[in-house]
Amino acid sequence: MPCVENTPPTASTRSAQAGAVLLATVLGAALVLSACQTPPPGGRTGQAPAGTPSTPDARPDAAQGTPAPGNRRTEVRLPAPQSPRSWGEARQQAARRLVAANPDSTYMDKPPAMLLAIPVMTVDLNGDGSVRNVSVMRYPSQARDTVNLAIAAIHRAAPYGDVSRLPKPWRFNETFLFNGDRKFKPMTLDQP
Repeated sequence: MPCVENTPPTASTRSAQAGAVLLATVLGAALVLSACQTPPPGGRTGQAPAGTPSTPDARPDAAQGTPAPGNRRTEVRLPAPQSPRSWGEARQQAARRLVAANPDSTYMDKPPAMLLAIPVMTVDLNGDGSVRNVSVMRYPSQARDTVNLAIAAIHRAAPYGDVSRLPKPWRFNETFLFNGDRKFKPMTLDQP
């Protein structure tokens, strides 16, 4: 039987192992968050598609997107949005609602010099201000899980006010400035 030396791991090996564990944990959390926050195709969360029997969820809070007891995310009930008179006003209101709906995921101080990620999203709205579609204009080169965090934040902040009187297309873009703690600030609120 060959003899194998039992050498202690080097610092670089331990660092690589720790990095792999951290990456797996972050990706797993992002998948769980995106699965919990993305509405099913064809309707709002809690509604069964037409022709399917409706069965109640095992957890009564599953349809509302309320976090499980161990999760620290604060659920916020937003007031009804105003009907914006311009797209500039609509973007400002949307950015403020993003912060209000996601208090545990945002920061309001000056963004750090080195940001973790900067995803840019396009939000297509229906006339009543509900979200029709969210698409990614720019994926960050690192921390790509922040895209899912931004999409979930957009859905939590909806609706964005009656935009039916504004010119079409009913759409706005938002840039998410993520810091090292994976908290974001809408760039709209960072502009003078």
